[in-house]
Amino acid sequence: MEIEVKNQTDDEITFIVRDAEVPFVNAIRRIAMMEVPKMAIEDVYMIQNDSAMFDEVLAHRLGLTPLVSDLEATDGLVMPDECDCDGHCPKCSVSLTLNKSGPGVIYSKDLVSSDSKIKPVYDTIPLLKLKEGQNVELEAIAQLGIGKDHAKWVPTTVCAYKQYPEITFDEDVDVDYACVDACPKGILVADKKKGIVKVKDIEECTLCKACERACETDYIHVGYQENNFIFKIETDGSMPPKEVLLKACDVLSDKADEFITFSKGGSK
Repeated sequence: MEIEVKNQTDDEITFIVRDAEVPFVNAIRRIAMMEVPKMAIEDVYMIQNDSAMFDEVLAHRLGLTPLVSDLEATDGLVMPDECDCDGHCPKCSVSLTLNKSGPGVIYSKDLVSSDSKIKPVYDTIPLLKLKEGQNVELEAIAQLGIGKDHAKWVPTTVCAYKQYPEITFDEDVDVDYACVDACPKGILVADKKKGIVKVKDIEECTLCKACERACETDYIHVGYQENNFIFKIETDGSMPPKEVLLKACDVLSDKADEFITFSKGGSK
């Protein structure tokens, strides 16, 4: 198996996987979304809330506020079910407090964390609006969790793959330039001097086959390479996409080791 990174930013990575099978690639996709731990607010203790926003709605907004959850920030923290405390402790949770008075809009930057590394990813997420004389005071407890338990722990906003496109042309039939205009991605270019159609960027093809349907001469054929894939991961900023991918691979490896142990008659 080979992996080629096509582009990478702080929140997005696109790479090509070659010589792999669908079950393996799909397992990475599902684990990246559902089983890679990240931080999110789980419990909110309301001390005072004079705003027009109900406590439950505010708690929901806090839970969906992305928190920094990279390896540096979460180093030393354990999952709540792995901790020996009765509720919350520094080993499994981080406290974020909010104590503000109106008038004005309260933003995610107003949350004060007990751990400077674990804080909202973005400062400008509006949480609620206070009028003159209104106050809000609360304590929010953030913990590690996985997307399988709640969407707020899903680290990815996009996690998808497609099989590597393959476009071929039948030289034994007449060229039909209708396929060029039919392509919604604009990746086909007509070269009428040479009497051919060229592919500008094969990786942008979505395999929709609109060009095939528009071509009356059966000139163009859209298919895919069975064991090659284009994979894209975007995150909400809580973790670098490369870290999400590596953690997903680690989880899959652990699952494989566990399965092998069980198949040999071992115990968990």
